[in-house]
Amino acid sequence: MKWSSKYFINGLIVIVPIAITTFVIINIFSFTEQLLGQYLPIHFPGLSLIVVLFLIVIVGWLSSHWLLQKVIGYGERLVGSIPVVKFIYNSVKQISTAVFESQELLKHAVLVPYPHPGVKALGFVMPELSVPLADKFTEEHVCVFVPMSLNLTSGFNIILPSRDIIPLDVTSESALQYVITAGAIMPRSNDSNN
Repeated sequence: MKWSSKYFINGLIVIVPIAITTFVIINIFSFTEQLLGQYLPIHFPGLSLIVVLFLIVIVGWLSSHWLLQKVIGYGERLVGSIPVVKFIYNSVKQISTAVFESQELLKHAVLVPYPHPGVKALGFVMPELSVPLADKFTEEHVCVFVPMSLNLTSGFNIILPSRDIIPLDVTSESALQYVITAGAIMPRSNDSNN
């Protein structure tokens, strides 16, 4: 019975993010289509896509101005005063910021001794340790994400001395392919044309 619950959890880990993303995108475009249908005399396929993309760019542009930053800051403080909503909003915001702002996420492939000394696993160097974590070590340590084969949405974050890390001169795409295919496609070097 344990194997079925494990597979059930793994299935949820894969399906839930896809389902939520699909649900949000479909509802955004559906809402936009309805809104445009009520207020615009013209309509053509793809209009909602253009409007949503334009709206995202406009909001991004406006958010760089000090007045809207003040309004957003006030709104975030308001949301931060609601216990459960605060947790959900802050978690989603931190993940979004990490994914959209960090160009280095899952870029630096390395080998690390995992799950025990004597063996090596492929992982990706994560952002620098925060002060509360770094202060606990007498030498430099690094956070490495070791993804599970066939499933990049789960894995393990391990913190280990930087001397134990073996940098790899491989493309990030081929390192990801290696993980996704469970080693069927081996990583290629950065200077490889294949």
